[in-house]
Amino acid sequence: MIVVQQEKVHQSLINGVEHFDKTTMKHATTTEKNVLPDPAVIEQEKGQQKLISGIENFDPAKLKHTETCEKNPLPSKETIEQEKSS
Repeated sequence: MIVVQQEKVHQSLINGVEHFDKTTMKHATTTEKNVLPDPAVIEQEKGQQKLISGIENFDPAKLKHTETCEKNPLPSKETIEQEKSS
Protein backbone atom coordinates (compact mmCIF):
# COMPACT_ATOMS: atom_id res chain seq x y z
CA MET A 1 0.00 0.00 0.00
CA ILE A 2 2.78 2.44 0.94
CA VAL A 3 4.75 1.48 -2.17
CA VAL A 4 1.77 2.36 -4.36
CA GLN A 5 1.48 5.82 -2.73
CA GLN A 6 5.20 6.46 -3.13
CA GLU A 7 5.01 5.47 -6.81
CA LYS A 8 2.05 7.85 -7.37
CA VAL A 9 3.92 10.72 -5.68
CA HIS A 10 7.01 9.95 -7.75
CA GLN A 11 5.03 9.90 -10.98
CA SER A 12 3.27 13.18 -10.13
CA LEU A 13 6.62 14.86 -9.41
CA ILE A 14 8.10 13.65 -12.69
CA ASN A 15 4.98 14.73 -14.56
CA GLY A 16 5.14 18.18 -12.94
CA VAL A 17 8.77 18.65 -13.96
CA GLU A 18 8.22 17.41 -17.52
CA HIS A 19 5.21 19.64 -18.17
CA PHE A 20 6.43 22.76 -16.36
CA ASP A 21 5.42 26.04 -18.04
CA LYS A 22 8.40 28.41 -18.12
CA THR A 23 6.23 31.39 -19.11
CA THR A 24 4.81 31.56 -15.57
CA MET A 25 8.25 32.32 -14.16
CA LYS A 26 9.25 35.89 -13.27
CA HIS A 27 12.61 37.42 -14.09
CA ALA A 28 14.94 37.74 -11.09
CA THR A 29 18.00 39.93 -10.80
CA THR A 30 20.96 38.56 -8.89
CA THR A 31 23.72 40.42 -7.13
CA GLU A 32 27.20 39.04 -6.61
CA LYS A 33 28.00 39.07 -2.91
CA ASN A 34 31.56 37.74 -3.14
CA VAL A 35 33.35 40.57 -4.92
CA LEU A 36 36.84 39.75 -6.20
CA PRO A 37 39.72 41.89 -4.90
CA ASP A 38 41.23 44.52 -7.16
CA PRO A 39 44.63 43.89 -8.82
CA ALA A 40 46.50 46.09 -6.32
CA VAL A 41 45.37 43.92 -3.40
CA ILE A 42 46.32 40.76 -5.30
CA GLU A 43 49.83 42.12 -5.99
CA GLN A 44 50.20 43.11 -2.33
CA GLU A 45 49.27 39.59 -1.21
CA LYS A 46 51.73 38.08 -3.71
CA GLY A 47 54.48 40.29 -2.28
CA GLN A 48 53.65 39.19 1.24
CA GLN A 49 53.67 35.53 0.18
CA LYS A 50 57.09 35.96 -1.47
CA LEU A 51 58.44 37.60 1.68
CA ILE A 52 57.13 34.83 3.91
CA SER A 53 58.45 32.09 1.61
CA GLY A 54 61.84 33.84 1.55
CA ILE A 55 61.95 33.82 5.34
CA GLU A 56 60.80 30.21 5.60
CA ASN A 57 63.30 28.97 2.99
CA PHE A 58 66.25 30.98 4.34
CA ASP A 59 69.52 29.03 4.38
CA PRO A 60 71.81 30.21 7.21
CA ALA A 61 74.71 28.27 5.66
CA LYS A 62 74.95 30.99 3.01
CA LEU A 63 75.87 33.61 5.62
CA LYS A 64 79.50 34.71 5.80
CA HIS A 65 81.37 34.69 9.09
CA THR A 66 82.18 38.15 10.39
CA GLU A 67 84.31 39.45 13.23
CA THR A 68 82.80 42.03 15.53
CA CYS A 69 84.85 44.69 17.21
CA GLU A 70 83.50 47.07 19.80
CA LYS A 71 84.02 50.63 18.64
CA ASN A 72 82.60 52.37 21.71
CA PRO A 73 84.04 50.56 24.75
CA LEU A 74 82.80 51.30 28.24
CA PRO A 75 85.07 53.49 30.34
CA SER A 76 87.18 51.89 33.04
CA LYS A 77 86.80 52.64 36.76
CA GLU A 78 89.85 54.88 36.70
CA THR A 79 88.44 56.98 33.87
CA ILE A 80 85.11 57.34 35.70
CA GLU A 81 86.90 58.44 38.88
CA GLN A 82 88.95 60.98 36.94
CA GLU A 83 85.80 62.47 35.41
CA LYS A 84 84.07 62.63 38.77
CA SER A 85 86.99 64.44 40.39
CA SER A 86 87.30 66.97 37.55
